[in-house]
Amino acid sequence: MLRHLSIRDFVIVDQLALDFRPGFGTLTGETGAGKSILLDALGLALGSKAEAGAVRSGRARAEIVAEFDLPADGPLRQWLVEQALAVEDETVLLRRVVESGGRSKAWINGTPVVLAQLRAAGDFLADIHGQHAHHALLRTEAQLALLDAHGGLLPMAREVSGLYREWSARRRAREAAEEGASSTERERELLGWQVKELEELAFNADDWVALNQEQARLAHAASLLEGGAEVLEDLADGEYAILPRLERLLSRTADMARHDAQLSDIQELLSGAGIQLDEAVHALRRYRDRLDLDPGRLAEIDQRINGVTAAARKYRVAPDELPELLAESRGRLERLVRQSDPEALAREESVAREAFMEVARRLSGARRHVAAELSAAVTEAMQSLAMAGAVFEIALKDVEGGCGSGLELADFLVTANASQPLRPMAKVASGGELSRIGLAIQVITSRNGATPTLIFDEVDVGIGGRVAEIVGRLLRQLGQDRQVLCVTHLPQVAAQADWQWSIAKETREGETLSRVSLLDDGGRIEEIARMLGGVQITDTTRRHAAEMLGLEA
Repeated sequence: MLRHLSIRDFVIVDQLALDFRPGFGTLTGETGAGKSILLDALGLALGSKAEAGAVRSGRARAEIVAEFDLPADGPLRQWLVEQALAVEDETVLLRRVVESGGRSKAWINGTPVVLAQLRAAGDFLADIHGQHAHHALLRTEAQLALLDAHGGLLPMAREVSGLYREWSARRRAREAAEEGASSTERERELLGWQVKELEELAFNADDWVALNQEQARLAHAASLLEGGAEVLEDLADGEYAILPRLERLLSRTADMARHDAQLSDIQELLSGAGIQLDEAVHALRRYRDRLDLDPGRLAEIDQRINGVTAAARKYRVAPDELPELLAESRGRLERLVRQSDPEALAREESVAREAFMEVARRLSGARRHVAAELSAAVTEAMQSLAMAGAVFEIALKDVEGGCGSGLELADFLVTANASQPLRPMAKVASGGELSRIGLAIQVITSRNGATPTLIFDEVDVGIGGRVAEIVGRLLRQLGQDRQVLCVTHLPQVAAQADWQWSIAKETREGETLSRVSLLDDGGRIEEIARMLGGVQITDTTRRHAAEMLGLEA
């Protein structure tokens, strides 16, 4: 459940810290006082889209921190571990900072995260039902998604969608092959010649550096031999060679060092130089002996390099990119060969179709079972909301050949009287009826969910009187198992709550701000009395409010 919400510089909230309780709680107040603003702030902490207007005027940034209980064992804790995020013992902290320019940053338990991670964590923790949620239920895709979510069928629905995309791709490949057979054949012939030429070239990218190095060495072999001979002459073989002279100098300094120990370091340096010169002489002799003056080998390498550069120019790539071009051409040729075989493509399409149909049929069976159960439950809930005789039914309409969502689409049908035919919800429901139907659907679908906190933002719009009291009882019933928060303007709903916040505007130093108070019994009587209406709150109104709350006035 939601334990704590901290808000700073958000819209008309300067600084606010709220501690929440379990059960069913309501947030009430005058229109424009900021009731929905609190839920908007919580929505940001749960990963909703941020806008520049969220920051209080004159401030650089807004900050929202929400603290939730973290179950000892559950999917959220496992998800946090998988994401390498810090796992606290009992709580999880979601933090969101929105800059005045609209950019935002997010953290989970103090670790920076991307918005998708914050939203994923929020999905485990809370479910927000907005005041216009029932309008979304008029869309066919939303109806099917709600059915799948209620029945726990979303993973299977995603699998069906992926299999349909694969089947569609196979079908398009077959159709494209049939339509472009002649152009495909020409491309296949050209690729065949290209692959043959590159394979005969037998060029390896590693060869390019080695070929150029060997060419440079062979092309300058004579000058290299001449230069090597000169160096050896000066180092070891000449009349005035350095190495023999250094040996004489070493002998002389050795005699001197016997008389003055300070010369020992110099003796060691000269000795080291002599050793290195000697090694250089031996290495140079080996290099000279191995140096190849074969003109035939040089011509062979030149021819090889010319062949590689000619192929690179022809195909407009760098020489060392020729092997990659060969691999790509082979792959493209293999695909074209497959595409030019209609029977093979048809077999692949058939396999993909059967894979789709197998899972889609299982999904259809599950959907029909869930649709029957949900239809009965929503019908019962609607009748309790002063819609006696009303019937709700989820009709699943077959889609010939299937589609990305499976083998059927959903259509929410209603009738206000069982003797009347069922018709699409959008065509028969009035505004008030639509609100009640939407609320019934939300309450029923929420019962089966695992989300610990349910939030309803003025979902009771368009109802009143006895129906409003029934709505309040439904929400209170939901609150027995989970935390339920509801923004409401109806006293009948607020009176059913286990606890109640009052939200009011106040002016401070010329600035309009929101103030939030947790009401005691006396405060609740006053707030319910205000909600009941009238210019002045009378003792009669207070007694009525107290009666609704089951308290003494």
